[in-house]
Amino acid sequence: MANKLRLAVIGTGGIARGAHLPVWTKMSNVEIVAVCDIVPGRAAAVARDLGIEKAYEDYHDVLQLQDVDAVDICTPNYMHSVIAVDALRAGKQVLCEKPDAVSPAEAAKMMQAARETGNLMMTIRNNRFEPHATFLKKYIEDGHMGDIYAARCGWIRRRGIPGKGGWFTTKEQSGGGPLIDLGVHFIDVSLWLMGNPKPVGVSASSFCKFANTEAASDSVHSQFGEAKSEGTFDVEDLVMGFIRLDNGACLQIEFSWASNIEKEDNFFEFRGTKAGASFHGMDNKLKIFGEVNGRVVDIVPQLSGHGGHANQIRHFADCVVNGAKPIVTPEQGLEMITLLDAIYRSAHSGLEVRL
Repeated sequence: MANKLRLAVIGTGGIARGAHLPVWTKMSNVEIVAVCDIVPGRAAAVARDLGIEKAYEDYHDVLQLQDVDAVDICTPNYMHSVIAVDALRAGKQVLCEKPDAVSPAEAAKMMQAARETGNLMMTIRNNRFEPHATFLKKYIEDGHMGDIYAARCGWIRRRGIPGKGGWFTTKEQSGGGPLIDLGVHFIDVSLWLMGNPKPVGVSASSFCKFANTEAASDSVHSQFGEAKSEGTFDVEDLVMGFIRLDNGACLQIEFSWASNIEKEDNFFEFRGTKAGASFHGMDNKLKIFGEVNGRVVDIVPQLSGHGGHANQIRHFADCVVNGAKPIVTPEQGLEMITLLDAIYRSAHSGLEVRL
């Protein structure tokens, strides 16, 4: 592998333009060789703006390029596994936006292709790479929180349905609603901080109550995707659930695109035998609750900024160019999609699902 990573970005919609391309273009050890998008003219416009030489509408053309070492997949969910498997088998290293795939079977294909080719397959788990998460991970591993036995996490919005009527709200293309869109973020970072215990059972309920709402969105996140006034809305807008873990701990979850709450928030909370911790994304504050010298104390680490996508993208490049050990693996991707599938099955059946 050369010292410079030669990259193609497949999918040039909102997540690529907002979170991926601004990072790649600032990295001195990366050359963006090509961009690709199925929407006519969109990739060409991005290429002109960023001074990228090649633009395509068919990702197969990208995979034939000999001067591309890796691809970054930023397409709608249903194409993640399809492009990833083709790219791995074409000899490319792969970074892919979340969620890994729309079903466990598709996630398994990604894992198998990575194993058989020996190429790197990494899905975005940007919340692991945020400053508050990396701080808390070391704090936990150093033993300061003791045994973490209970946790809760969520991402809840008042009005924040992305691309209403488009692929986001069409189950065949998205795999689901806020659980697969938002839950993948905070369930993953919560389990990772807890030391990756294995889920053994889930119980959940899901609802779709706002498919026909006319209220304007109060969330910037609703701008993702392309809304269609006469489109499909066959996914949930709220999931609540409970996950049992193999070490005896539990994790409560809540994810919504729309519900009648005060305001949007994303969060996690842990309760340990030595200390607890909470993070709320709307104020970007990590707080730790414990005891010192017989007194209860609150600790608020002085952390600043966001940087999850940027930090993970740089980590991916480090893995490809320098052989660093990946923090996110295809096996973890399959485990996550299997868990989300179990939550959906529980919500559909009204019964607990064992894993």
